Amino acid sequence: MILSLAPMEGLTGYMFRNVHAECFGPLDRYYTPFLAPPHVGSGFGKKAFKEIDPKNNQGLNVVPQLLTRNADEFVWAAQVLAELGYAEVNLNLGCPSGTVVAKGRGSGFMRDPGELEEFLQDVCERSPIAVSVKTRLGLVEDREYRQILDLYCRLPLAELIVHPRVQKDRYQGAPRQEAYGETLRRAPFAVAYNGDIFSVDEYNALCTAYPQTRHVMLGRGLLANPALARMVRGGAPATAAELKRFHDKLFSAYLDEMGGNAVFRMKEWWFYAKFAFADPLAVHRTVRKVRRVDEYEHAAAGVFNREAFAAVPVFRA
Repeated sequence: MILSLAPMEGLTGYMFRNVHAECFGPLDRYYTPFLAPPHVGSGFGKKAFKEIDPKNNQGLNVVPQLLTRNADEFVWAAQVLAELGYAEVNLNLGCPSGTVVAKGRGSGFMRDPGELEEFLQDVCERSPIAVSVKTRLGLVEDREYRQILDLYCRLPLAELIVHPRVQKDRYQGAPRQEAYGETLRRAPFAVAYNGDIFSVDEYNALCTAYPQTRHVMLGRGLLANPALARMVRGGAPATAAELKRFHDKLFSAYLDEMGGNAVFRMKEWWFYAKFAFADPLAVHRTVRKVRRVDEYEHAAAGVFNREAFAAVPVFRA
């Protein structure tokens, strides 16, 4: 089974990937938070390049993800990535953000199936590396997926990662796993599942219902429980000491990179990590108002010193 880390903007960048791999062992694959491709003839900007710089991803199997509807820029970015040693590039067709969708990117690209198919045919033909796609089912209704899956099945994709919600769902409601099952039955290429695998039981239920499953992408579930991949493979849950070590290393990495802004990045992490404790609300109240580094350090120490650790951390929306 392939276990991968989902691309989550502001959360699963290269510093997180490296610290998590060091503390809990590497996953089989990591997808970068989406990157805008550079203009043809130019390189990735400084911030984006840090995500794909081979020096920042040593020992990790990383797949860069692009957000665009410009075929020339996608192909140019794929060429740059190939020169850096990457073997695959992923197209983001799953982002549900209103601003992204309004520009016809992310899940908004599925509004124009004909144009999407032309784009994918073009980039699959011209890209020097394999092209995969992360998709939703459509924008408004599940039935949109029939046409969208039809077009995917006509293309030489390396893999299709299915998040079985539509754009308007964002991350609410239960994923419609039946659409994932249909994809498994019909697709002539590799298929992966993404969506609300927050526990070992949910992982096992997915694999029991769909035994052809070969790749599961973990996102919010792993942020709440950084040992989730290890547990899926029969390993032990995280201990409080492990989580504190992970926290300390992650905070130190962010401090080195962004100074005091590390506090706000860590507060994003705590939105998920609070579920590692028996009283997530108490954790939230402790860290939500801090602004300065010293305030944050005091609050985090209070959480680890006072709050009881959950027997098994599970994210709940």
